[in-house]
Amino acid sequence: MSTGVFWCKNCLNMSTRPRITFDERGWCNACQWMEEKKKMEWKPRQEELKALLDKYRSKTGGFDCIVPVSGGKDGCSIAYRLKHLYGMNPLTVTVRPALELSIGSENLLNFVNKGYDHIHITTDIEAMRQINKVGFIEKGFPYYGWLIAISSAVIRVGINFNIPLLIYGEDGEVEYGGSKESMYKSGFDIEYIKRIYVEAGYDLVLKKLNLDKKSLYFFTFPSAKELVGKELYLTHWGYFEAWDSYKNYLLAKEHCGLKEKDDTNIGTFTNFAQNDQALYALHVYLMYLKLGFGRATQDAGIEIRRGAMTRDQAVELVRLYDNHYPEEFMDQYLDYYQMTQAEFDAVLDRWANKNLFRKVNGRFEPNYKVG
Repeated sequence: MSTGVFWCKNCLNMSTRPRITFDERGWCNACQWMEEKKKMEWKPRQEELKALLDKYRSKTGGFDCIVPVSGGKDGCSIAYRLKHLYGMNPLTVTVRPALELSIGSENLLNFVNKGYDHIHITTDIEAMRQINKVGFIEKGFPYYGWLIAISSAVIRVGINFNIPLLIYGEDGEVEYGGSKESMYKSGFDIEYIKRIYVEAGYDLVLKKLNLDKKSLYFFTFPSAKELVGKELYLTHWGYFEAWDSYKNYLLAKEHCGLKEKDDTNIGTFTNFAQNDQALYALHVYLMYLKLGFGRATQDAGIEIRRGAMTRDQAVELVRLYDNHYPEEFMDQYLDYYQMTQAEFDAVLDRWANKNLFRKVNGRFEPNYKVG
């Protein structure tokens, strides 16, 4: 059965990925960016980074910038570089996810114990649950509340503490395939977050909930009125240096106490990333049902682009791992969303792309073969 989808000729990015583009060779924009990074003269961007850090370096000995961290490889490695290589004083901020995993909590504590100032935000638990549930049902995003808060809550900390500079990791649109609009500029804004990262509809989701403004404080972005007289600069570290998540892992393992799982993560062949919450496994499974690619495809693309894996090797791994129903966490999911198994499966049915999948014995099977 023809589905009309195709894959990048270099990595395995699918044509279904939102905002992705391909060149005449059939290479996706993530692979095109990989090529460009190898040829780029990075010194001007390094100078731009130094100038940006000097601009926002505190004159009173306070915090110079904010780095969002989960305890994983990327945020920890950025905080380490800022503190030990650039002499900055970063305030690190974590938004607590639902259904935390013990290894994620341990990694975050290991990082903090290396000598970092840290704020741990626990949002209104019931508000988080309700937004996550509505996001799961209405948008196919099972941790939509957390996805919002890792931007909105961190921005509120920056405003309330008068720390204008917020430094995130990589821009996934640039590194993994998507919009090219931020490829050649260091800054981005709240509207970009709403449009790209939470994929529009953010205001509609919040309106569906019977929650007061106090409960939603950390889930709402500051209004234009709140920003009057406030400076705010959002940037990605990946703009200034050639992004390499594996190097980040090695650095965080050596200097930040990062530990990986003993076995592979659910739905993929790696064991050192996205270990903070159980809902991530559901997130990537829904991504698979909606778009046809899952966690293994994402990880394989990273490995191919950094030269650690061939495309043929990646194809075999993707066929083996991508279609994984996260039954390991099913009892937790049903309890968290307060749903029956039938109600839960109905949401999966709603979001499964019927052009790409058919249901066999209660599970979705692809109508296509990765290649």
